[in-house]
Amino acid sequence: MTPPAEPPFVLTLDVGSSSVRALLFDRFARAVAGPEGRRSYSARTTADGGYEFDAEELLRFILESVDELLARAGAAASRIVAVACCTFWHGLLGLDAGGAPVTPLLMWGDMRSEPEARVLKTRLDEKAYHARTGCFFHPCFQPPKLLRLSGQECFRRAARWVSIGELLTERLFGRRLTTVSMASGTGLLDVHRCAYDEETLRAVGVRVDQLAPLGDATDSSRGLLPEFARRWPALSDVPWFPPVGDGACNNLGSGCSTRERIGVMIGTSGAMRMVWPADRFEVPWGVFAYRADRRRVVLGGALNDGGNLVEWLRSTLRLGPPEEVERELAAMEPDAHGLTFLPFLAGERSPGWAAHARGAITGLSLDTKPVAILRAAMEAVALRFALIHDLLPPAREIVASGGALLRSPAWMQILADALGRPVTASAEAEASSRGAALLALEALGHEPAPAALGASVTPDPAHHARYRAALYRQKDLYGKLV
Repeated sequence: MTPPAEPPFVLTLDVGSSSVRALLFDRFARAVAGPEGRRSYSARTTADGGYEFDAEELLRFILESVDELLARAGAAASRIVAVACCTFWHGLLGLDAGGAPVTPLLMWGDMRSEPEARVLKTRLDEKAYHARTGCFFHPCFQPPKLLRLSGQECFRRAARWVSIGELLTERLFGRRLTTVSMASGTGLLDVHRCAYDEETLRAVGVRVDQLAPLGDATDSSRGLLPEFARRWPALSDVPWFPPVGDGACNNLGSGCSTRERIGVMIGTSGAMRMVWPADRFEVPWGVFAYRADRRRVVLGGALNDGGNLVEWLRSTLRLGPPEEVERELAAMEPDAHGLTFLPFLAGERSPGWAAHARGAITGLSLDTKPVAILRAAMEAVALRFALIHDLLPPAREIVASGGALLRSPAWMQILADALGRPVTASAEAEASSRGAALLALEALGHEPAPAALGASVTPDPAHHARYRAALYRQKDLYGKLV
């Protein structure tokens, strides 16, 4: 009797803003325990608002994560039948004619082009631009970044403009390609036609041929260049699916891929998104519209401050052990601290898109305890999500993901109370990686298992009423300061 064939694996690469993870998933999109490659890093910040990476260093981290996973997988590496990838949106990198970087990799948190964002508001109709591209004249997107660079020598030297995902594809395969998903996060794509927006390109002085040709999540590459075929023989001729936006993959991986579910994620930053198949759609002012692929739209809002804000407060306020702080947070009454907090240490994205906004606290007294400031910050983030939630189409469920949120039951309860909706925890520890695996498995003709869900948190109506009053105070302070 012929023994049954060993089940196939998909290798996933999740390139985030603080780490890259290489994982294996089986044909049912279940994470394979054991083999893993991981590298952590942090962006370089500058006093004038810069937030950037060295692209070559980040590329090295990605390659090393693959090395590590394959070494740990051993004989199981021979069962890898595809590689899938997701990366952060909004990264911008200039390459010269030979493919070498001429700029740092500018990230979503780079605020140096805020003056250029204001210039674009005077040159183009932002409402019409938003309706076409789903983006705003905000420094996280490419148009202001490109306009800022246009007077610099690097702009003249740049033959092409890419993200880290396109650089990876080019280095591994010698192929120029981007997905409509990655292009949709640039602010240079008409998200309805899935084509570059000529009016925007003219406004920033960039030609279509300086951007990667548009493909889709299914446009795989085969045949690694010789250097990498020798380095990774197990992967030398398997299909590599091109990078997709990690936000889209997070929704897919946590099971939020229809209009029935909203996904909310708090990791380093935060986001609330819906993903569903759509031929035609409108983009409400205040939220973005990107693409998961040519079939599926991503509608939602993002916050620059999430887990990064909590970690900054833990360090700055010298709070105690996390377990002790969590107990103190859970014991506090909602909005009992008398504080109003604007959580904009890194500027604002949704829903006001005010890059110049900065953090502020009012209501401090000699009796204010450090943990009360932390609780006020968590509540403030939840209130920003409540504003985004009110702009999205109605949905039946809300599913939460992201380590910063799921590690804090107190924050989960705060979020449910602020939204006035039950919030269910995702049980998928690596939702973005799983979403990338799902897209690859879908292309290969497999039918993965549904996403696993955890416990739900039920809102308290009285707490929700308190948070609506707190939201009114926050909006009033926002109006006065921002």
